[in-house]
Amino acid sequence: MNNEPTPEENRTASIIVDACVQLHMSLGPGLLESVYERILAHELTRRGCRVARQVSVPITYGGVSFEEGFRADLIVDDRLIVELKSVEKLAPVHKKQLLTYLRLTGMRLGLLVNFGEELMKTGIHRIINNGP
Repeated sequence: MNNEPTPEENRTASIIVDACVQLHMSLGPGLLESVYERILAHELTRRGCRVARQVSVPITYGGVSFEEGFRADLIVDDRLIVELKSVEKLAPVHKKQLLTYLRLTGMRLGLLVNFGEELMKTGIHRIINNGP
């Protein structure tokens, strides 16, 4: 798998980052993750993106398919996973979690967004799936 995001993935990521910054500037940190998720989904839809919330993604393990492997907070334009947090500080496992989601879905690019940060620019992390 080519590890560079496509122009379409980068365009979608830019729209998401801009919406997150605007949302954070308007509301600030400290709200529940679910509040940011709902409002961000609304804002992205308003900007022309297709957004699915709390998407149940099945996984296969040992030849057995499990319907609810995990729930993706947001899948945008069927090409990018957005994992939202609202915590004081991200833990290293949060980036690993998103990378696992990307690998299980075969998607290349994800954004880990922490609305708990004082500045949104330090709360957004691009995660790239480099392969199987």
